[in-house]
Amino acid sequence: MDTATSGSVIVAGHNLTNDSKRQLTTFRRHEIGFVFQFYNLVPNLTALENVQLASEIAPDALDSLDTLDQVGLKGRANNFPAQLSGGEQQRVAIARAIAKNPTLLLCDEPTGALDYRTGKHILKLIQDFAHSTGKNAIIVTHNSLIKPMGDHVLEVVDGQIKEDVHNETPVPVETLEW
Repeated sequence: MDTATSGSVIVAGHNLTNDSKRQLTTFRRHEIGFVFQFYNLVPNLTALENVQLASEIAPDALDSLDTLDQVGLKGRANNFPAQLSGGEQQRVAIARAIAKNPTLLLCDEPTGALDYRTGKHILKLIQDFAHSTGKNAIIVTHNSLIKPMGDHVLEVVDGQIKEDVHNETPVPVETLEW
């Protein structure tokens, strides 16, 4: 959302550093899926319509109802955000981001409002999405127990990189215990 003040920002071989605001908006619209910490659902749209909204702006979107089903909310497709729990709203936001079929999936605390079992299911969904499509997912979290699932893990403490690990064989989410 921000612009570089120095260096280069390259995503999927595309150098974003010198792109205009319009070019950056188009790139984000087509290539980036966002899971915001505070969901950012449109209150007067149903769960399904919130997912479809993102799908309509992406050139190679996935089926919205199928994606909603993958997060366990097919039965809540016609509910508005105010009729959903916080965890359900979070899963709608995740479905919306994945349904875009983005090149890069950016997730800010994607399991923060979820119970243990549902959180593991969502992490597995994100891991499977990245591995099956060859795309990238970046998860920002305070939950250091999920580090083994990442292909590449950067641990940041007080704004400094504390650890930079490349996992040759990331652990499948379903085997993690926390």
